[in-house]
Parts: sequence; C-alpha cells; structure tokens
Amino acid sequence: MSTSSPVQKTIYEQLARIGKAVASPPRLELLDLLCQGPRTVEALAREAGLTVANASQHLQVLRSARLVEAEKQGLYVTYRLSDLAVCEFFQKLRALAEIRLAEVESIIRQLREGPERLEPVKKRTLIGRVRRGEVVVLDVRPPEEYRAGHIPGALSMPLKHLKSHLSKLPRNQDIVAYCRGPYCVLATEAVEVLKAKGFHALRLEDGVPEWRSHGLPVAIGTEPR
Repeated sequence: MSTSSPVQKTIYEQLARIGKAVASPPRLELLDLLCQGPRTVEALAREAGLTVANASQHLQVLRSARLVEAEKQGLYVTYRLSDLAVCEFFQKLRALAEIRLAEVESIIRQLREGPERLEPVKKRTLIGRVRRGEVVVLDVRPPEEYRAGHIPGALSMPLKHLKSHLSKLPRNQDIVAYCRGPYCVLATEAVEVLKAKGFHALRLEDGVPEWRSHGLPVAIGTEPR
C-alpha cells in the first residue's frame, strides 16, 4: 500500500518539470552559456552551434520550467537565468556527474592532465598577484561575457583577437588565461597560442561562475580593455 499522498505526487510532478527541462545536452549547454551572462537568442545559437530556431525552441522549454527569463528589445530577444540559483544548480549537477559517472571523470582527468596545465596559484591569492603586477590574467571569452562579469583586473582579449594583440602582453610575467569554466576549451587554445609564441602561459580552470561561488569578487560592467 502506497504511503505517498496526492500532495507528494503533485510536488514530484513539479520537480520532474526541472528534470525534463535539463534532460537535453543542448539545453545544458545553453544554461552553461547563460551562467556567463545574458545573451540574445542569436548569440546563444552561434556559441552553441545551433540554428536560431532550434535554440529558441530549447530556450522556450527552459523558460517553461522557470529556469530562464526573456526580454524583447526591438527585434532581439535576450535571455538570462531567472536566478543565480539556476547556475548553482547547474554546477551541482556537473559536480555530481563528475563523481558518479566514470565517463565524465575520465574526460575531466584528460583535460587536467593536458599539456596546457592548470594555474596552480590559489584563487584568493590571484587577485593580489594581479595588483602587484606579478601575473597578467586574460579573459578570452567574447566581450559581452566579460562585461557581464569578470575576474577583477583581468584583461579582455577574446580568443579570436589574441594573435593580433600579442605585442601588448609582457614576456617577463606569467600569463593566466581563463574562459567559461572547466569544460571550456577557449583558454586551452589561448594557452597553446601563447606558448607557441614563447610566453609563459597557464590555464585557470575556474570561470566566473565558479569564482563567484567561492565568494570571490566579480567585476561587472567594465568595458573590455
């Protein structure tokens, strides 16, 4: 005999709405992108390798589960997370997968053991090193993500513009590149470019969402440099 009540079943049905909404690789990637900041449908589609129509459909599913919100400005619709708790949920889901799924753990291990290496400096000392001029931090994400939030003192240098701006970087300092977090390859590619040109470059595994989740300061709204 079942001991669950109709109220419990109703609650589980509502919880399942969240599960159904995130039970899709493209929608998880869209959430990951929105953790970086608000984006138009067109920008999200471009970054996720989707058509605008397909991205819009996935975003509507996320919106129906109250995970994202939309705002129309002229001809464009901008999406944002409905709350920072959504990004925290995504991070916890990712952490659980890394613990419970051997396939994910294996992929993460390969990333961490790659030739680019991870920046060994402790998170709470990195800002101090930047202020003392001991290290240069590069944010290699698109400019709109930098403006939405970045590590204090970081320079905006999107990957696609990196090669043309190498002359602006010092050769007598460590250079730490970061992007969207542990799964993002933009920083890895940036480090490869920098090392090929003789710079001492390292990759910081954390992105802005992880930085924020540790209670560290995040700069918002500063124009890219």
